Amino acid sequence: MTDLRGKTALVTGSVQGIGLEIAKSLASAGAKMAVHGIATESRMRETCGLLREAGAEDASWFYGDLRRSDQIVEMMKAVSKWGGVDILVNNAGIQHTASLKDMPHGKWEEIISVNLSASFYTMQAALPLMAEQGYGRVVNIASVQGLIGSLNKGPYVAAKHGLVGLSKVAALEYATAGKRHMGNVTVNCICPGWTETSLIEPQINQRAIEKNLVRDDAISDLLAEKQPSLRMSSPGEIGVIALWLCDPVTHNITGIQIPVDGGWTAQ
Repeated sequence: MTDLRGKTALVTGSVQGIGLEIAKSLASAGAKMAVHGIATESRMRETCGLLREAGAEDASWFYGDLRRSDQIVEMMKAVSKWGGVDILVNNAGIQHTASLKDMPHGKWEEIISVNLSASFYTMQAALPLMAEQGYGRVVNIASVQGLIGSLNKGPYVAAKHGLVGLSKVAALEYATAGKRHMGNVTVNCICPGWTETSLIEPQINQRAIEKNLVRDDAISDLLAEKQPSLRMSSPGEIGVIALWLCDPVTHNITGIQIPVDGGWTAQ
């Protein structure tokens, strides 16, 4: 089993969905958890308690508006003072669907900021410190749409493609960083396909309305178009993969993209 005792992990967007399940997986290995996300104070306390129960050495919430570089920098400083950043998971993301001609400019700016630029700022702050200490893991939650195109998702697809490219550059720049017996420093992407999260609920609801389908049939209809397995992934499955990437044995796995897409990108 992966042992993360003595290490601190920051997971952005870790109060729900994929981010929460990744945080729970890292907590189960004994990591000290820095929690981030948009939620009420009571929800934050609840999440931190849940992670401690899962096995985290400690858990604390850190605020940072991912649309603002100054707040990201301050958040990274605060986490570094609290316990450092041995593991960074850039998971937070937002979505808006519209054609290029109808996409509001503000939505473009927000999606690029949260889904791409924020990862640049967190990585810029964390990677040099990881290199100094001999171990570091960056796991960027991209998307299958960081590998292919998709209608009416211009800013999201652009951001996720950018995140994949940025991760490759970081992986190359830090390929020799760290110490092998500690695990070195790696940067990788996980690229989920259809996954059971609130982010896809609007698409399921829209399909159900358009074709007069019950929810389960709407899901099957959506998956039949792209995901050959006809099965969605659960957020917990993404968490297990993220945990594995944090194990020192993966020191030579860097700069890759792991599709979790039921064969979508194999077509």
